[in-house]
Amino acid sequence: MNNEIGLAYALGNLGMVFSQLQKYQQARENLNQAIQTLDAKEDYYALSVYHLYLAKIDLKIDDFENALINAHQSLNLAENYSLMKETADASQMLFELHNQYGDRDSALFYHLKYIAARDSVRNLQAVEEIAEKAKDFEVNQKQMEIDLANQKNRNQRILIFTTAIALIFIGILAAVLYRNNSFISKANRIIENERSKSDHLLKNILPEETVNELKEFGRVNAKRFDAVSVMFTDFKNFTSNAEHLAPEDLVKSLDYYFSYFDQIVDKYKLEKIKTLGDSYMCASGLPFPQEDHAERIVLAAMEMFKFVEKAKKIEEDKRIRFDMRIGISSGPVVAGIVGSKKFAYDIWGDTVNCASRMEYYSGIGKINITEYTHELIKDKFLFSDRGEIYVKNKGKMKMYFVEGIVDSEQSEVELSSRESD
Repeated sequence: MNNEIGLAYALGNLGMVFSQLQKYQQARENLNQAIQTLDAKEDYYALSVYHLYLAKIDLKIDDFENALINAHQSLNLAENYSLMKETADASQMLFELHNQYGDRDSALFYHLKYIAARDSVRNLQAVEEIAEKAKDFEVNQKQMEIDLANQKNRNQRILIFTTAIALIFIGILAAVLYRNNSFISKANRIIENERSKSDHLLKNILPEETVNELKEFGRVNAKRFDAVSVMFTDFKNFTSNAEHLAPEDLVKSLDYYFSYFDQIVDKYKLEKIKTLGDSYMCASGLPFPQEDHAERIVLAAMEMFKFVEKAKKIEEDKRIRFDMRIGISSGPVVAGIVGSKKFAYDIWGDTVNCASRMEYYSGIGKINITEYTHELIKDKFLFSDRGEIYVKNKGKMKMYFVEGIVDSEQSEVELSSRESD
């Protein structure tokens, strides 16, 4: 019926079937035809999946070079369009390719990328479960309200019936009404208490403005913020430490650090976005714009480092002592909720990608920032110029390490004044 996308999907599915039948030439022809059409139609999800299938076919026929090219194309598409499952699958494929051909450093890099993407998917699933419980609570709450309404109707019928019989029953009726009204008041207090708990739960998952919009309209529109700073943190040697520690102790250690990070985020009026394994992500300047968004997030980063260093001196046998690095980038982002159920608040854009790159190219105990972030805060802090560093998929980028505050005492006075405002 001249439906180009439908035809492309049919060709792609035939390619996957031929691959299972080990008819690799026919599989590649069908997949390449599908990719050519979908590329023109900008259907990036299917492109990522089909490129990964081509990589698997190339590997089976020992065409390592094309397998590597197709796997990288799949990963780039998945990362650029926030396809977390496809990011994990492509990273796993690149790990297997580099590992098979003896490139241990690259294999480790893509294995860590796979773990981060896999953990992100699991975190989203956890948030979805919480949202599902919140939905179940709302259903139960509405049922309770219906039950209470039915109870009121029964009480009214009793009142009419007893009034018609005789005044002698007025005393009995008054006692019944008093008892029922007490029950209703108690039930209303319980409902209000549970509603408060539900609102508190939602506000812990989503920004308050987003919660209000969701409750009023049943959906949330994506919003663009032109002036935002984004931070990523990362713990050194997390994977190797995780292999030698019980899962309960590992989670307890992460909770110890991230709970305090949450307090710092609240102090500087930032917005926590999510955690990805051992990485903590937050942003400044949303959902409400802040002129000093870059300064606030750098001050928060410095305080996080102070806490990590302090934690090393506290004796606790089952808690890991971490070293940490941080990356920060500033610029525009788009924020919102994807999907209509089991949702999570997230942000997208080149600013987010740059912040992740800044964390990757940072150093232990260092805050690595982009040139644009440096321009916003250059009069407030001390820096060391790192010059231009080559960044994968970005080219050369100028970076700076934050080394301290220009005037610590003055900065604290200004921050205290802003918080009181």
